[in-house]
Amino acid sequence: MYEYLQIGKIVNIHGVHGEVKLIPLTDDPRRFDDLEWLFVEKGDSISRHDILGVKYVKNSVILKLSGIDSVEEAEKFRESFVLVDREHAVRLPEDSYFICDLLGLSVFDEKGKLLGKVEDVLQTGSNDVYQVKNETGNEILIPALKSVVQGISIENQRIDVILPKGLLDDEV
Repeated sequence: MYEYLQIGKIVNIHGVHGEVKLIPLTDDPRRFDDLEWLFVEKGDSISRHDILGVKYVKNSVILKLSGIDSVEEAEKFRESFVLVDREHAVRLPEDSYFICDLLGLSVFDEKGKLLGKVEDVLQTGSNDVYQVKNETGNEILIPALKSVVQGISIENQRIDVILPKGLLDDEV
């Protein structure tokens, strides 16, 4: 399990006092109102910054962070990710998971056959779709529906599914 979760990506600077503009990578961009501090990942280093100010502009968030007081300092953080530790992550409803926790889980069908590992989670709007790849590189897209996903165990690194008829090529 990852120690930190990405909640935004710094894409630009804002103003002349070191504010940064970020694209939120969270379902609730207003979550920044509840944070007192966060981490910024730049290359291989992670630095902690207090949040001194938050503004919302269209689909982005403008942050004033401690230790970043000029345009030049803010520019150094462009393309960096903004993180929180697990302790300060939002509490998920039951049967909901962080995408990063699903990546790499083994997916098994109702007969116990290994279908592959979760490579990505596609967010389609109506429901998520698990992109599963097997050892030979074949890919299957599995809808993350209650009727399909029978169980997820992060501890056991396992997802159990009942595949809808016709989902695999050999069923047609």
